[in-house]
Amino acid sequence: MDELILVIQRIAPDLLRGTGVTLQLAMGSLLLGFAVGLPVSLIRVYGGPWPQRLVRGYITLFRGTPLLVQLFVVFYGLPDLGLTLSRITAAYLTLGLNSGAYQAEYFRGAIQAVAGGQMKAARAIGMSQLKAVRHIILPQALRLVLPAWSNEMIAIIKYTAVVFLIAIPDLMGRAKILSSRYFIPIQTYIGVAVIYLILVGIASLILRFVSKKLEIPGLSLDTARN
Repeated sequence: MDELILVIQRIAPDLLRGTGVTLQLAMGSLLLGFAVGLPVSLIRVYGGPWPQRLVRGYITLFRGTPLLVQLFVVFYGLPDLGLTLSRITAAYLTLGLNSGAYQAEYFRGAIQAVAGGQMKAARAIGMSQLKAVRHIILPQALRLVLPAWSNEMIAIIKYTAVVFLIAIPDLMGRAKILSSRYFIPIQTYIGVAVIYLILVGIASLILRFVSKKLEIPGLSLDTARN
């Protein structure tokens, strides 16, 4: 028991610092993904043929290739094209663009789930398409998408773990260093697993509460990362 307490005292401060980096990466990537995903979803639904083809290509690229490959291309591949990014910028950019592709599909599903007659009714009373989307379609779609979008938040918390491969000191990065320094890999990675479970559990509870509060009776959207 004393040995276990000693181990926890040794590794806990570093793991907590790594947890802070993981949370910053997850939140920043989600926000970037939202900023990218929402307009992409609108183009998917309302855009012309060429813009739709472009955004469909982006979504296919980021959903159809491994996140790790995307990270390595951004960090190790872009310098060959004359664009060198810092490790943390490469991590935010990769995670954000990857999340944006998934969020775009969640938003598209929610927008299309809003009854098409509402757009026709809005146009019939003289509203432009942009105003109808902003004042009628999006307020409903953003409430409708919350349960599906919560999957993205949980996924991105876990997927940040890949950034330790470009030497970012996130939770996994700190764990790798600690396990080598103290030769206690089992204890260290069990601690990491517990921290991820706590983070995911808290995120799930918060999003479930918000989803229930903003739920639209009779409407739901069933989508998940795959």
